[in-house]
Amino acid sequence: MTAWHRHNLDPVHTVYPSATPYDTPARTALLETVRAFAMDEVLPVANELDPRHEDIPDVLLARMGELGLFGVLIPEDEGGLGLGVLEYCLVSEELARAWMSVGSIIARGNGTGCDSADPARRLELRRESAAGRRIGAIAFSEPDAGSDLANAQCAAVRDGDGWVVTGTKRWVGHARSADFVHLLARTRPPGEGRGPSDGLELFLVEKDRGAFPNGVTGTPIDKIGYFGLTTWQLELDGLRLPADALQDTGEEEGQGFKHSLGWLHVARAQTAARAVGLARGALEDALTYCQQRVQFGEPIGNQQVIRHVLADMSADVAAARQLYQHAAWLVDSGAPANTETSQAKLFASEMAERVTSQALQIFGGNGYTTEYSVERYWRDARLTKIFEGTSEIQRKIIADSLLADAPLDATPSTGERPATGPRGRAAPGPRPARGPDRRLRRHGRGVPGLQRRRRARPGGRHHRVRTLAGGRARRGRPPPGQ
Repeated sequence: MTAWHRHNLDPVHTVYPSATPYDTPARTALLETVRAFAMDEVLPVANELDPRHEDIPDVLLARMGELGLFGVLIPEDEGGLGLGVLEYCLVSEELARAWMSVGSIIARGNGTGCDSADPARRLELRRESAAGRRIGAIAFSEPDAGSDLANAQCAAVRDGDGWVVTGTKRWVGHARSADFVHLLARTRPPGEGRGPSDGLELFLVEKDRGAFPNGVTGTPIDKIGYFGLTTWQLELDGLRLPADALQDTGEEEGQGFKHSLGWLHVARAQTAARAVGLARGALEDALTYCQQRVQFGEPIGNQQVIRHVLADMSADVAAARQLYQHAAWLVDSGAPANTETSQAKLFASEMAERVTSQALQIFGGNGYTTEYSVERYWRDARLTKIFEGTSEIQRKIIADSLLADAPLDATPSTGERPATGPRGRAAPGPRPARGPDRRLRRHGRGVPGLQRRRRARPGGRHHRVRTLAGGRARRGRPPPGQ
């Protein structure tokens, strides 16, 4: 089915703050350029190719190279824009607003796969990367090593002056169309007393676009979304690599995994930005649609129930944007950002699924067709809760950080207590402290009005407890004479 309806939804509003603490003239100019490219060139291609599950065309990749989008993080003297993680995330949001696959593929440039011990070779690779002439694929995950990546089992064995690699890699996006594959493989078992990641190294597999190297076969994975980047499962059976395929990560031998973790902060912040882009696209389309769609003689945007949903959606998008921008700023500043990038990724991805679903609901039955882009935003948003660390992993990271200096067995003490109660029964243990508000609610201390009301309830619980403490009254009845 053709997607002609999508072209009728030129956004009436761009849901973007007019000013932020991070604005500079240079950033504003960059975003205006990227926003125009995304809406004028990327969105029409996405509307045409995504329903057909086709990949990003080479002509679009070439345009991205011309704009410098594959070199945002590469220094100017190496052919890039020389910007930071914040700008990288801002660009990713704009691109994902049109097509998340385009917002993702810039991570396959920007210096990825350019580590080399030879300075001249490294400079050459980074220039190619910045120009979009060197776009790679990342082969880290395995069928049994996704969140538990440190237990990857793909093996690289020394053979003469090179390496032979055997194993299976899964979730390798853009693998066949890439110029290289960045591969995580195990060169030896973990050393005694070391963690499971010991012995993992990074390798660079050079290849031709549109083909797999000898020793590698690939099977496309059928997905429900995230089209534009074909995702593969790769079988490596005797893949031969030269000695210098082992990447110079600057870490000690067997610690390549540690180097790969350095990119996780950037990847999580960028995923949060992509999630915001998806949610923003859904919100902007919903704003346009609810002013065009007429029911009961008026635009559905006049209905209060719709307006309140839109208000909640816009607040969610704005909050997630502030989180990822702050996290990216922290990464650029060199400050610890593990918790903040996980918070941004968690909140933004959960928000994106919620907001895109709300937008689809506003479209009604039309939202459940491929005639409008909102279904694409909805499908792609679901993935942001999974890749680059699931929401559950992000919660673990955040909770571990919060409780790192707080021992979990430190129950507040109420002092010594007898081993048995007044009638020989086991005395109850101390209840966990719940703060002064709890005591106020239970006893009314410091609140005279509350005390008076409780005393004025003959036969009430507070009254009965006080009387029983005197000794004679039966439970449930006031004592004689009262």
